[in-house]
Amino acid sequence: MAARIRKGDTVQVLAGKDKGRRGEVLRVLPAADRVVVQGVAMIKRHQKPQGMREAGGIIERESAIHLSNVALIDPKTDRPTRVGFKLLEDGKKVRIARGSGEVLDR
Repeated sequence: MAARIRKGDTVQVLAGKDKGRRGEVLRVLPAADRVVVQGVAMIKRHQKPQGMREAGGIIERESAIHLSNVALIDPKTDRPTRVGFKLLEDGKKVRIARGSGEVLDR
């Protein structure tokens, strides 16, 4: 099945402590129905030093949030929208913004 939200998409958070914030999708976790969005749902992780590779200390990073709590930003209207699918004349399946009908795939 084609993914509605993909890595690199700009999304807006619909619910939770970061409601209204926008960011780019860094990772999609399809097995857990979650996404990691840049600058959203920040957590502090107490990290041990990993030899010479990585220093220890308190590291701040993004946590995964559920797919139902984000909506894709429509490139035409710059507002959150649902995602639909459409078959083009050449048989290619593309994602479209339900609000404006704009094709989302590059």
